[in-house]
Amino acid sequence: MMRRLNTQDINFSQDLAKLLSLSEEDLSSIEAVVTNILQEVKTHGDAAVLRLTNQFDRLHATSVQELELSKEKLQEALTALPAEQKVALESAAQRVRSYHERQKIESGCTSWEYVDEHGTTLGQQVTPLDRVGIYVPGGKAAYPSSVLMNAIPAKVAGVKEVIMVVPTPDGTHNPLVLAAAAVAGVDRIFTIGGAQAVGALAYGTATIPAVDKIVGPGNAYVASAKRRVFGIVGIDMIAGPSEILVICDGTTNPDWVAMDLFSQAEHDELAQSILLCPSEHYLNEVSHSISKLLPQMPRKAVIEKSLRDRGAMILVKDMAQACEISNQIAPEHMEISAENPRQWLKLIRHAGAIFLGKFTSESLGDYCAGPNHVLPTSRTARFSSPLGVYDFIKRSSLIEVSQTGANQLGKIASVLAHGEGLQGHARAAEMRIQED
Repeated sequence: MMRRLNTQDINFSQDLAKLLSLSEEDLSSIEAVVTNILQEVKTHGDAAVLRLTNQFDRLHATSVQELELSKEKLQEALTALPAEQKVALESAAQRVRSYHERQKIESGCTSWEYVDEHGTTLGQQVTPLDRVGIYVPGGKAAYPSSVLMNAIPAKVAGVKEVIMVVPTPDGTHNPLVLAAAAVAGVDRIFTIGGAQAVGALAYGTATIPAVDKIVGPGNAYVASAKRRVFGIVGIDMIAGPSEILVICDGTTNPDWVAMDLFSQAEHDELAQSILLCPSEHYLNEVSHSISKLLPQMPRKAVIEKSLRDRGAMILVKDMAQACEISNQIAPEHMEISAENPRQWLKLIRHAGAIFLGKFTSESLGDYCAGPNHVLPTSRTARFSSPLGVYDFIKRSSLIEVSQTGANQLGKIASVLAHGEGLQGHARAAEMRIQED
């Protein structure tokens, strides 16, 4: 079912490039639709949001106010959950919160100052964004985990107001999604989706407030809309199909690895699952496990198409080469399923999230390990990072120059400003120089 590649084959590089490339979809029609929707929302506000939401989600709302859910509604959903689901949701939320609280301390998300030798104070003031919007998909499936992963780091960062949008086709509200919003501390929630939701968050309407940044995954229309409103608001990233890459030394139960490959393939037909291993015998074992386990999967058809069209098992000469190829692919999720995973961790430079050891399934990261599951895809892990507290803050430089500092720095600035032909800059510095 999954194609086999061998790094020793003469055409391996071309075959790998072909595997990684997504067929060029005709995005022109999507772009045209999104452009029209955004313009309509920008021009007509609530009226456009209402019309488009009724049209796409098959609703019969008479005002945008009807599409906002109260905090009481969210709390009712949480209270009504079966005990097992409620405990799991709250446990996952606590782990995600704890991780991001630690991240806030350790990753430069705090203000600082120091005084230099001239008595000039320099530093950084860190402040949270005032208001953010989180997009939670709600079409083909419901994702309470996405609510936790997007809202909790924003709240840990100190964002004053979190506005959530989620489509509810046919008016169906997923209770677990609403409960997750209550647990995560979402301030307002509107049951709208698609490009019109992105436009409403970016431009603001009479009912829906404009935000400073929009985060969260969505379909091609949502991704296109986020791309187009960037600059008016901030965005987290443009997410592509989900990915997993497993590097295995052949010591992990092949059934486990097969299921790990399934865990991403079941998202959609464009998801990508790749296994790298130096043992052909082990690749054969995993292939057998796939054939054995696939018929048991409820989303069998989706998994089968994903593995057939975009999956691969790659025979490498050794684990070091597997790490080299993984860096080239820069996957969203990367498992090192080996006896001594940290031996190979030091060779990994590009990955959204790294899962170490045979007991660390990617699915734990998706739900409850603690780190964020909103990750860079489509090789963007080469230059970007998981969603985190740092995405919900901004830094302002602090400069308080002493008289001595003005004398010293003014002379330097004057020379450089004159060199750039900016006499106003030079004079502003020179006027503060006091000769002894």
